[in-house]
Amino acid sequence: MWWWVLGACAIAFATKGAGFLIPAHRLESPRITRVAGVMTIGLLAALITMNTFADGQRLRLDARIVALAVAMIAFALRAPYLLVVVLGAAAAAGVRLLGWG
Repeated sequence: MWWWVLGACAIAFATKGAGFLIPAHRLESPRITRVAGVMTIGLLAALITMNTFADGQRLRLDARIVALAVAMIAFALRAPYLLVVVLGAAAAAGVRLLGWG
């Protein structure tokens, strides 16, 4: 197992180091900026999905789904970030208090 961790660390370090070899004018192009922005959104969506619906190798449906739905609605209504977090936590706590997950 540790060989996989060390290998992933080496790849991450090499990738980061290779980034310094790319000329600055290449990184400032509109295409690269757009791709970097889209990749960030995609990675964040994947992390949210995995943390909300996954429980190891199984799909888990519990109070986190309600918390995510409430947070999405709050974001759509342009609520401040702190309020979104509080509303999501309150929704999850309320659903768990009612006995679901």
